Amino acid sequence: MLGSGVGGSGYPPGMRTLPFVLQPGGERLIAEVPTSRRERVRGLLGREELPPGRCLLLERTRSVHTFGMRHAIRVALLDRRLSVLAVRLVPPGRLVLPRPHVRHVLECSCRTLLRPGDALRMAGGRVD
Repeated sequence: MLGSGVGGSGYPPGMRTLPFVLQPGGERLIAEVPTSRRERVRGLLGREELPPGRCLLLERTRSVHTFGMRHAIRVALLDRRLSVLAVRLVPPGRLVLPRPHVRHVLECSCRTLLRPGDALRMAGGRVD
């Protein structure tokens, strides 16, 4: 598991938040990481679309779905080093099947730009 994050107001209970820098490019991302089984199963269901720069990191997950969601999401399939292997734009009611070498999944707003080969790196600083 990744290091402990700092939770702030406005984050759902059962989530920790971690700051990342997307390399190359240096874009900052704030990842919500579920800490409870309930939040992990719930994911983004029932939530408004995430703003750019916010995402949900599902550790040790190889596939996700958008059943019951009201909006499309951008899904980045990550390897064990948090490097982006593939990116998919996933409309509501779809399933992303497991792929070889995928260890984690990053769910983002459609407006967050990610490309295969990008890498997430832990950033310093506090998440508010």
